[in-house]
Amino acid sequence: MIEKRTDWVKQNFVLVLDAVFKLANCKKLQNCCLELICIDPQSSKNFSSLDKDILFYLLERDDLQAEEIDIWNCLIKWGIEQTPGLGSENSDRDKWEQKNFEALKKTLSQFIPLVRFMGISSDDFFDKVHPYKAVIPIHIYEELEEFYYKDILPKIITLPPRIIMMISTIIKPSLAQIIANWIDRNDSNVLSFNNKYRFSLIYKKSRDGFDYTTFHNKCNRQGPFVVLIKLQSKIYGGYNSIGYALRRGRWLVSSDSFIFSFGNDRDTHNMKIGRVINRNLSIWEDCNEYFFNFGNHLYLYGKTLYLSNRSNYDNILNGYHESICLPIEKIEEIEVFSVIKNNSFT
Repeated sequence: MIEKRTDWVKQNFVLVLDAVFKLANCKKLQNCCLELICIDPQSSKNFSSLDKDILFYLLERDDLQAEEIDIWNCLIKWGIEQTPGLGSENSDRDKWEQKNFEALKKTLSQFIPLVRFMGISSDDFFDKVHPYKAVIPIHIYEELEEFYYKDILPKIITLPPRIIMMISTIIKPSLAQIIANWIDRNDSNVLSFNNKYRFSLIYKKSRDGFDYTTFHNKCNRQGPFVVLIKLQSKIYGGYNSIGYALRRGRWLVSSDSFIFSFGNDRDTHNMKIGRVINRNLSIWEDCNEYFFNFGNHLYLYGKTLYLSNRSNYDNILNGYHESICLPIEKIEEIEVFSVIKNNSFT
């Protein structure tokens, strides 16, 4: 199944997992499907039919690679589909009676304590968790209110935050898996689990300011890094496999660097990767008004982002030969992450 029906398994991993979860001789297939769900639980159309034992196992995992609010949303959808009197026949929460909330509370009773609520922002808590207050045990909800409104740490809720390989406001965790695979030279556009790396945020435009001196103070001597640039309509980025170390005005030699683009924060269909072609002109390092420069294909100089199709990297710009110049007003956010290889893989 894994080797000869790979695409089908990846499209139907919830269905497959539901069939083999309790079969001892299908451990490899179980792990394959579990890893796919961990990468992006929202990607499956069959998530609402997931067996409750499998769901419990997933929510227990610290490496479930999804934002906690997405996990909460998936859990609520699952609970609604599993609760008699709800689902497609009664999906409008505004029309529910008290008995409907009580029924949903019973369905979710064993799962609510596994939600890492402290990983949910205050805005999402108010907009997406608070409407389901009635399904959360009162002792848990009271602690959550004290945490969100008074900054008092909970005493009953003791589960640690999940271990997410990249916490970004530009892309979802599933795309971090794609980037990790690209670093390993796996250029497939199919999600696959990769826990070799973690990405530590070292620079953020909205937090640290838009200044090249600050950029280099934050990023120099941090080793290899990934830069993400969010524009109003697209996301661009690059992987510098060497890092910066105050080398002034010189080209760095790299065979492993690459540039890429995503259509949106969870795009796995229209994404593109451009690997370095001319290794001698892969990375330009200069602290004089340059933030970063990937082979003159993707670079930020002064207050302008430049995109162009040269011969140093594979083209990701659909045939453009002239440079596209985007001023600061078009740049919504920039994040830079140092790439750290986990100890077990060093």
